[in-house]
Amino acid sequence: MDAFLIYLICFGVGLLFTICSALFGHIFGGGGHDGHIDGSGGHAEAGVDASDMPGVSVLSPTVVASFVTAFGGIGMILHQIPATKPVYISGPLSLLGGFAMGCSVLWLLRQLFRSTQSSSESKVASLVGQPAMIITPIPGNGVGEIAYVQSGTRYTAPAREEHGVAVANGQPVRITRVVASQFFVTAV
Repeated sequence: MDAFLIYLICFGVGLLFTICSALFGHIFGGGGHDGHIDGSGGHAEAGVDASDMPGVSVLSPTVVASFVTAFGGIGMILHQIPATKPVYISGPLSLLGGFAMGCSVLWLLRQLFRSTQSSSESKVASLVGQPAMIITPIPGNGVGEIAYVQSGTRYTAPAREEHGVAVANGQPVRITRVVASQFFVTAV
C-alpha cells in the first residue's frame, strides 16, 4: 500500500471524526445522562484516566483525533517533497508532527479545564475575615444562616457563632473560619 494513501486515510478519518464530534456531539451525547465513567469525571471527552478528577487525558478522543489528523496531513505534505518522500523519512517526521499536535491540543484543553473547573476550596479559604450578614438568626449553640459577597456574587451558608452566643437576624458578622460546609462567625 502506498504511503500517501495511508496518510490520506489517517487525515480523512481524523478530520471526519472531528467534524462529526463537533456537529453531532451535543445532539446525541451531551446532556441529561446520569451515568458515571470512572476516571473521567463522567465526561466522555475526558478519555481514559486513572484519576477521578475532571480534565482531559492523553487518550481522550479529541487528542487522539488531533494526532491522527496531523500525522496524515503532515505525511501528505512531506510525501510531495522529493527530499522527504521516502517513508523512512516522512513516517518519523509525521509521527513527530502528530505527537507535537496532540501534545499541543492536550496542553490547550488542560489549560481551559483548569481555568473553568477551578476548585472552590481556595475561594472558601479566602473568606476568613470577610464580613457577612445574618439572614436566619443563630440561636445559642445552634445553627443559623449568613449571606456574604464574594467576587461580586452573593452566597448563603449555614453558620454558627464562634463562642456559642445567639446572634439576631440582620446583624453584621465576620467569618472566622470554615469547617467543611459550616461557617463560624463572630459579631462585629
